[in-house]
Amino acid sequence: MIRGVPGAWDSDYHAPVLVDEVVELFQDARAVLDCTLGGGGHSAALLAMGASVTAIDRDPEAIETAKKRLAPYEATGRFRVILGNFSEVNRLLTDQAERFDGILADLGVSSRQLNDETRGFSFREGAPLDMRMGESVMTAADLLNSADETELGRIFREYGDEPKARRLAREVIRRRDNRLFRTSDDFVGAIRAVLGPRSGSGEFARLFQSLRIAVNNELTGLSDTLPALRERLAPRGVLAVISYHSGEDRIAKHAMREWSRDCICPPRQLMCTCRAASLGELINRKAMSASDAETQRNSRARSAHLRAWRKRA
Repeated sequence: MIRGVPGAWDSDYHAPVLVDEVVELFQDARAVLDCTLGGGGHSAALLAMGASVTAIDRDPEAIETAKKRLAPYEATGRFRVILGNFSEVNRLLTDQAERFDGILADLGVSSRQLNDETRGFSFREGAPLDMRMGESVMTAADLLNSADETELGRIFREYGDEPKARRLAREVIRRRDNRLFRTSDDFVGAIRAVLGPRSGSGEFARLFQSLRIAVNNELTGLSDTLPALRERLAPRGVLAVISYHSGEDRIAKHAMREWSRDCICPPRQLMCTCRAASLGELINRKAMSASDAETQRNSRARSAHLRAWRKRA
């Protein structure tokens, strides 16, 4: 087991974030569910510490790459992988009684997906506006070319934290009336028209991410899925969520705080009629962030936030 070695679990496909922190949280786990396999970095670290890992990913390319990397563990029966969206965890895991000592959901996009221009996640010049992670039918171009002003404004505001969301939505519609959106350049042009010619990678990353979240229905899926993941924990099991967007982090924070409360009845209700006991406890009241050393090595770790919760016995 390699601990504290920078980049020890990186691969050509992806550099996982907060690996040591995840391993520390799951140090006593025998069975772990990795909801977002990606390049297999977290799974590799957890397997190296002795856990058995079941992994899920919606991207066939990611699965193919990770299976090659983790083939020795698969051969011994300690690693298995399932193609699908972890939002359907109860359908994908056919044994409804199966429980895990640790469950990890890393909500980021892998470095390979971001760097592969054919996948359309990047704002590099000429990249297609695709952004589909798996089974999604609508591309980012389809969304920009069909959604109305209200919907586009909501996406840019809620998923992109954009103060000028409505203006950007109007600009998108104005431009598509003349020429449909097809590549990253088209959307970058709309952003610069609204935010100014000096807008750069920070604004582009935030607003391209908002499209990705909308195309793949990521936040709605997360809200609905966290309780299902909680129920898949064994007693004293740990759920860890790594998010890269304020909306994702907010959903995880509010869910874990509510699960940790003894009573969730309305404040003025005279008699408790809810569960009257917490479902578990917060492990970290404040989200963990990557160290300075990690963010210097991997700039994409800068926006990562890790929250963890332990189920009651």
